[in-house]
Amino acid sequence: MSAKKKQARQQFRDAVLKRDRNCCVICKSTDSIDVHHITDRTLMPGGGYVKENGISLCQDHLKLAEEFHQTGGESCAEGLMPEALYIKVGSNHDKALKASQRLEGHN
Repeated sequence: MSAKKKQARQQFRDAVLKRDRNCCVICKSTDSIDVHHITDRTLMPGGGYVKENGISLCQDHLKLAEEFHQTGGESCAEGLMPEALYIKVGSNHDKALKASQRLEGHN
């Protein structure tokens, strides 16, 4: 992994955790928090490493949210679909896409 990509990933993680106050947005747990890409990073410019596309989740909620990506959208727990996650962090797909494009230098 390039140094530039490592830096982008760390900045993404730090920004999302700060915004979400280092706790799971769903249950407010502070144990084993990780950052989840709301729209799969492979579908966003530059990997979608922008806070508009991220959410802090505990391991239990992360596993449930990842089901959406792993099944191609066919399975996901209620309330953990991307649209619902965007709402929880005050974002949406368009905001995340535009922020990702800006990060990559596209207009």
